[in-house]
Amino acid sequence: MLRRSFVVICCVTVAASSLAGSVQAQTKTYDQMVSQAIEFLATKSQAADGSYNSKAGPAVTALVTAAILKHGRSPEDPHVAKALKYLEGFVQPDGGFYAPESNNKNYETALGLLAFSLANKNGKYDALLKKGDAFVKSIQWGATDGKVASDVEFGGAGYGRSKRPDLSNTSFFLDALKATGNDENSEAIKRALIFVSRCQNLETEHNTTPFAAKKPDGGFYYTPAAGGSSQAGVDESTGALRSYASMSYAGLKSMIYAGVKKDDARVVAAKKWLAKNYDLKSNPGMGQAGLYYYYNTMAKALEALGEDKFVDEAGVAHDWRKELVETLAAAQQKDGSWVNETNRWMEGDSALVTGYVLLALSHCKK
Repeated sequence: MLRRSFVVICCVTVAASSLAGSVQAQTKTYDQMVSQAIEFLATKSQAADGSYNSKAGPAVTALVTAAILKHGRSPEDPHVAKALKYLEGFVQPDGGFYAPESNNKNYETALGLLAFSLANKNGKYDALLKKGDAFVKSIQWGATDGKVASDVEFGGAGYGRSKRPDLSNTSFFLDALKATGNDENSEAIKRALIFVSRCQNLETEHNTTPFAAKKPDGGFYYTPAAGGSSQAGVDESTGALRSYASMSYAGLKSMIYAGVKKDDARVVAAKKWLAKNYDLKSNPGMGQAGLYYYYNTMAKALEALGEDKFVDEAGVAHDWRKELVETLAAAQQKDGSWVNETNRWMEGDSALVTGYVLLALSHCKK
């Protein structure tokens, strides 16, 4: 009896030791990935003026800076401080953070708000954040332009000369509002939810656009505005705007930020589409295009959903954090960076893509 008890104790000890070793190895891989990525950004990607890809305006620098800060680096870190100083040069009198003559004012300011909110120690950027928050709200469709809730553009945020609203810009807009302390009771977030709901292939009282019933699979597309557009194209048999994964995760995350509950038909349908299309090898509906944007949006959405396991259509429960970390570890370059061979949406820029990965990883560590 004594010998049997000794064997059991030994087996339990070995199993516990093995599990601890596995967790330690996983943590080491995660920490190594992050450390090598930040080293790459600091030594091989940042310009002397503090920027990352200054040709693209302040957006890439803001995204990368936010990503680094998400991993616990201090605003006083020399590389971070230099980037923040660069970004401060884009603060405009109206409160926005954008390049002169920019057509990307929402996108650039939203990312700037993320970076400055993470760097806001001891209230240093309080005034700047307050004005930036007011600015992005002022350029939201329906805020000051006379648009009403029945207008398809209402509640959205966009860019370009026409400022046509789209789900990607609106998703960044909601990220920024959340970072500056807004919640689902914010009028700007309530307006945004109206637009987000109209980007879903699902006919409900929240979406009566011409596209909603053509292929009601629960996924999301780019925009219902200006005649409608999906980066995944149009379904020839139905005329529907095709759903794709990066926008579907953006839609799900945005609804959760806006206070929509898990049992709401919109959330249920979105989860069903994503369960059918759970994949870490591609951006379903888009292939390799926008893959790292997809990883970031996926991680944000699943963390917001609050479920450690995501169950796919076949009933397989995925430890999505572990699977995503493993996928990203396998794709990291020797210099610590990531890059997408499919250069659509600037994903040939290793600084931008490495920033996306660091943001995604920040949602993978409980």
